[in-house]
Amino acid sequence: MKEGTDVMLPCSLSTKENVESKVFDWRKVAQKDDGLKEVFMYEKGFHYNNGRPGQSEEFKGRVSHFEDELKHGNASIIIRNMKEADSGDYTCHFPRLHQMFHLKLVVVAPEPDINIIDATDDGVLLQCEVRGAVPKPRVEWQDRDGNKLPAEDPQVSERGDRYHITLQTTVTKTGSCRCVVTQEETNRRTHAEIYVAIIGKIPP
Repeated sequence: MKEGTDVMLPCSLSTKENVESKVFDWRKVAQKDDGLKEVFMYEKGFHYNNGRPGQSEEFKGRVSHFEDELKHGNASIIIRNMKEADSGDYTCHFPRLHQMFHLKLVVVAPEPDINIIDATDDGVLLQCEVRGAVPKPRVEWQDRDGNKLPAEDPQVSERGDRYHITLQTTVTKTGSCRCVVTQEETNRRTHAEIYVAIIGKIPP
């Protein structure tokens, strides 16, 4: 799943038993031995969106269930505006029915866009844009061997809790280079690559 999108996490009883008067509890297995995080709990019509306390702060206002589907045993939920930090293992537990379901969710960072801003005989000015990243990622230009290229200071703007980052570099050698986006909290990377030919410096 990509950041910023909505995702449905499925959880249904095979018997399709009505769960309107039952209990089901969605939890996320936290990182670094922090235990479990409360995602969404439902008990006989009382849940986190209508006053029930206890929901983990990061999920408040982002999770909903399918009210009309409860009578068919469907306890699926929707998490809106996905963040990379939402990646992880989730459980859907029916404690009184002694049933538990496990799901794994992977949210990837937005891919960068590369544009050529200017080109001369001596070099090409490249721009990398990353839109809507959460949390704030590290953005850098690299050559094809993975060496960091000199770049201007990144331009960073915040839109809500999302980051829009622009990073420019001037390439003076013919070859491939790439813009690499790293989410350091999860050590996930995405990148875009471009091949640049410097007219005034044709390789032998």
